[in-house]
Amino acid sequence: MAPAVKIGDKMVGEQHPCFFVAEIGINHNGDLGTAKKLIDAASLAGCQAVKFQKRTVDVVYTKEELARPRENPFGATNGDLKRGLEFGADQYREIDRYCRDKGMLWFVSCWDEPSVDFMEPFNPPCYKIASASLTDDKLLRHHRKYGRPIIISTGMSTLEEVDHAIEILGSKDLILMQATSTYPAQPTELNLRAIATFKDRYRVPIGYSGHEVGLATSVAAAALGACMIERHITLDRAMWGSDQAASVEPQGFARLVKDVRSVEAAMGDGVKNRLAAEVPIMQKLRREYGIWKKA
Repeated sequence: MAPAVKIGDKMVGEQHPCFFVAEIGINHNGDLGTAKKLIDAASLAGCQAVKFQKRTVDVVYTKEELARPRENPFGATNGDLKRGLEFGADQYREIDRYCRDKGMLWFVSCWDEPSVDFMEPFNPPCYKIASASLTDDKLLRHHRKYGRPIIISTGMSTLEEVDHAIEILGSKDLILMQATSTYPAQPTELNLRAIATFKDRYRVPIGYSGHEVGLATSVAAAALGACMIERHITLDRAMWGSDQAASVEPQGFARLVKDVRSVEAAMGDGVKNRLAAEVPIMQKLRREYGIWKKA
């Protein structure tokens, strides 16, 4: 069995309750008030953590990409959009205060090295590495130098690329997430059996990061052994924004947590025994009972 990983004051692993992450990402649309409402929704749903995304815009994107025309609420170029979606130090200080008041863990996916350095003073409980960054060896090493637990998603990746990423990161304090990077993902694209493949191959806690519509497949991921479930959260799937349609609304997130907790309670220990509560039913319904039939 893979050793559990400590995230804040919670343990993530096979023998622990499923750890729920509500990815706010960029669904706040650059508005701190919306971010707080999403934190509230995640807390009420029973999540243990929320996650944001952090980019140093001029590092992640080329000048040509930033100058590309793109109508958006912040201006007429892609650069206007990318800068408008980024929170700065003041906003993250308020997010940190707000989450602490709620008893909610929070962390980020950093898309570049300066973003990791930017987040370090907030003392995050872990870092998340996005699927898009799995092959960025320099960024992986930069994360590891701070010694914090790492969660890494595996969308758009081959098994050989996952092998290489784990060679770079090592397996200590690592959580690996099965993911499919289509938005929204179709059920036939999810490959939930990869959870078992990862468990056998890597001996680290395995989670699931979903981008599908609906909840059933995420519940199935937990039943198959995912000890962390991450889904994007939104106030309304019809809101403006590229990730909203692949996100879960507050009432759906609460249902997801409730259903996974029911599955956890139902799994049992695998040992087949007769329950004491079944004995009166057995005595009423069976003509004969016991291991051997009496002569």
